[in-house]
Amino acid sequence: MKNSILSVIILFCLSTLIFSQDLPGGEEALGTKKYEQYEKPEACKSCHPDIYQQWTQAMMSQAYTHHWDEIEYFDLAVEHGKVDPKFAPVADGCNGCHTPIAFLSGDVPPPRPSENSRANESVSCDVCHTIKSFKGDVPFNFSYISEPGRLKWGNKPGLTSPHHDTEESDFMKQAEFCGNCHNEKDPFGIWVKSTHLEWKEGPYAKQGVPCHQCHMPKAWGKNATMAEKSMVSQHLFHGGHDAGKVAGTIELRMHPEEREVEYDGTIVLKVQLFNGKTGHKFPTGSVEDRIVWLHVTATDANGKNYHLPVDRKGFDGEEYTIAADVLAYQDMGIPKRDPNFKGVQRDGVPFGDRIFRMPYFDPQGRMTIMQWNTKSLGVDYRIGPRETKIETFSWVLPGDIPEGKVNFKAKLFYQLLVKPVGDYLGVPEEETTPILVNSASTWVEIYE
Repeated sequence: MKNSILSVIILFCLSTLIFSQDLPGGEEALGTKKYEQYEKPEACKSCHPDIYQQWTQAMMSQAYTHHWDEIEYFDLAVEHGKVDPKFAPVADGCNGCHTPIAFLSGDVPPPRPSENSRANESVSCDVCHTIKSFKGDVPFNFSYISEPGRLKWGNKPGLTSPHHDTEESDFMKQAEFCGNCHNEKDPFGIWVKSTHLEWKEGPYAKQGVPCHQCHMPKAWGKNATMAEKSMVSQHLFHGGHDAGKVAGTIELRMHPEEREVEYDGTIVLKVQLFNGKTGHKFPTGSVEDRIVWLHVTATDANGKNYHLPVDRKGFDGEEYTIAADVLAYQDMGIPKRDPNFKGVQRDGVPFGDRIFRMPYFDPQGRMTIMQWNTKSLGVDYRIGPRETKIETFSWVLPGDIPEGKVNFKAKLFYQLLVKPVGDYLGVPEEETTPILVNSASTWVEIYE
């Protein structure tokens, strides 16, 4: 009897999976739905005021209206599609994650955010809570399968609502749910976003700690006005755009090889950087935009300041991980229709600082900020989950260094967008303002 019941359950699950695979997902879902099939977030607010307010402050509610996303989409992606039609579907696909209801409704490109259309709802409540499953074996490129209607999926069993039906969804609890938009493959077959895949290859996946535990932490409260108190997933979605989330991501420690050094000697410092906070690499997501760098300074006994460049390690592609006075991002000239565009400064941070990044290269082998135009990837010198990197700084003391204590300071900075790119495209400064991740200090005594 037990075997018969088990067989029925297995057959039901398999038939559900097969049926789901027949439903449209990814590119084929374009234009298969209508705006009016999805409820507005304000409808959810009446019963879920706390969760609604959390959502309004999260990037999920700004995925389409955010200033940099608007500039990147309309000034680069859409225009690139006009110059080279093979990229037009890519520009359409941006909406599959940034404003899913516009994409599913076939409203691409959507109206500008200033026109205040329903595309401005970005990733709204009804988007996530009507996702049933995903298409394929690996979630990526908006592969979710959306079934809007009265039924809403959630992560708890046995809930009732006067407004809609509710069913528990095991899929919603899995990291693969997030992978639908936090994995992206471009037209050249390159994984240009791989946050979920990074998690899957790391220690947190092995321990069964999905994305939700860090980005939707649970707390005691009510998920609806009529509900009993319980542990509720907070709809914060805090990540790279949240200074509080970024702060302390990497732990810094710093020490000299010798505590006392002769005035004509060399001081050797070591800085340890430990990623004890993220379940994926840091930085992650839009890696072509992000820049993380280590800046080390010295201050002698007379108060004079010095900048210390990092020691080279000699690995392939290291030149892209040390700030230098070089130009890059020349392919922005394509959507800008400027064939003579020379590019902009690649890094925008003090020369000689160590950069933790993975460079993206266009078909001509030039470093690119346009992920859809990425033909290859460079060295991946980001900091993985629970990984420690050690950077060394060897400083030959200047001839006029005074006796006494020299204080050293190491600061790790994070920036959402490379500043020279932001300046060129007119992106508001908040996107290129450095965020201090962490700092460390030490000292050495100079003697004759």
